[in-house]
Amino acid sequence: MVVIVLKKSDKDQFLFETTISTSNDEMIRQLVRIWNMRLKTELLSGAVEELAKFGPTKPESERGIDEIQDRAQQSDRGSVPDRGPNYAADPTGNRTGEAPGEQLQKVLLKVAQDAKLSISDSQLRKSVPLTEALLEEKLSIIKGAVIMAYPMGLPASDPIRIALADENHSKDIYGEQQLDPATAQLWWAGKEFLRGQTVGDRVGKNEKTKVVAKLQMPGSGAPAREAAVTEDERKAMMAHYFKKQEEMKKLAENNADDYLNSSWADTSQLRRSLNGTSDIKFR
Repeated sequence: MVVIVLKKSDKDQFLFETTISTSNDEMIRQLVRIWNMRLKTELLSGAVEELAKFGPTKPESERGIDEIQDRAQQSDRGSVPDRGPNYAADPTGNRTGEAPGEQLQKVLLKVAQDAKLSISDSQLRKSVPLTEALLEEKLSIIKGAVIMAYPMGLPASDPIRIALADENHSKDIYGEQQLDPATAQLWWAGKEFLRGQTVGDRVGKNEKTKVVAKLQMPGSGAPAREAAVTEDERKAMMAHYFKKQEEMKKLAENNADDYLNSSWADTSQLRRSLNGTSDIKFR
């Protein structure tokens, strides 16, 4: 299998498997579908966590901090709205605060965390490829958990309801991050995977090949060349150089005869080691 690491950033990448005989057009379409489904899974995971904690989204005209709105209503009407037993005020003011029951909260949070894990870069480190089937399963589980928690349905303005109903991954929801399977471009080592060719035409005839590629919008050209070292490697190198610099400063400040106290400067060290007496110490 040819292994492709599709990379957006060091923290946003996934593994995909194909063969050298697969057409580039077919592979790019698969990659883009997975790319868009990852966006949908990421959006839904975060929204479901918010749903579990603070309940459904308010209509746009009613959004605002509950505490402030309650004070205004009390001054106007002399009363505040009744709150449910699971009420938890949303600090952003976007949600009603009417969270589901404790058990349903746990179900929603577990489902959201499981979906996040399936698209995280930890799967890449474990060499687990991402597939459309896996993402479809995670999205189906999310949908089932939401229906279980809110059998009467979520408000029409809730992003979870909109995303679950959107089969085409609308740009209105996912913005410019969404790609078109028919026009997206795949690049590796400064060269494009041409749709009229096969994977083998681009990476060679060895099935045991691994490449790091990037998807681009049409007309964007080749992605910028990455740095030779990662940020973590750069920090490790800087720490090493700083440590060596400090050691050199101490050596420069030391007395020129300090080396005489080192074991390697002891002329009797070899004889004692051969006699087995090198580790003997006197108090």
